[in-house]
Amino acid sequence: MKGPLFFALAAEYLDVIYINIWSIIVSLANLLILYLILKKLLFKPVTKVVSARREKVDGMLREAQEAKEKAEQDRETYAAQLSHAQEDAAEVMRRAAQSANRTGDEIIRAAETRAQEMLKRADEDIAQEKKKAVNEMKEELSGISLTIAEKVVGREIKEQDHKKLIDDFISEVGEDHE
Repeated sequence: MKGPLFFALAAEYLDVIYINIWSIIVSLANLLILYLILKKLLFKPVTKVVSARREKVDGMLREAQEAKEKAEQDRETYAAQLSHAQEDAAEVMRRAAQSANRTGDEIIRAAETRAQEMLKRADEDIAQEKKKAVNEMKEELSGISLTIAEKVVGREIKEQDHKKLIDDFISEVGEDHE
């Protein structure tokens, strides 16, 4: 059965599968025209847009890289300035401490000098007051001793004798108190 029936069925199926060469050529021509139209109207503008986008993105990446590098440089500069500022602050603090120490030493020396001058003046004042007190006591004692001597002796004592008696008396009183 393979013989004629097979060919008849095959011919029937071949009609369904029948390929028309002209229809393929027209389809290919349509496809080529469609491709050219799409290339002209769609691919070139899309390629331009994609290219522009790519350039924009590349520019943005370059700018970002430059900004990153500048930020890194600024950070390094800031770190150097901060370090320098800390060194300067330490130097200022050191100088201030030295100045304060010098000023303190000067104040102490001035106070010591002033205290010594005050003590010296006080000693001088004490010595003057002591001399003054001794002189007043001499005068008072001389008056008292003259009065006593006149009453005891009953006569007037000469000035030289009077001074000798006073000096002897003061010497005796001074020895008793020391």
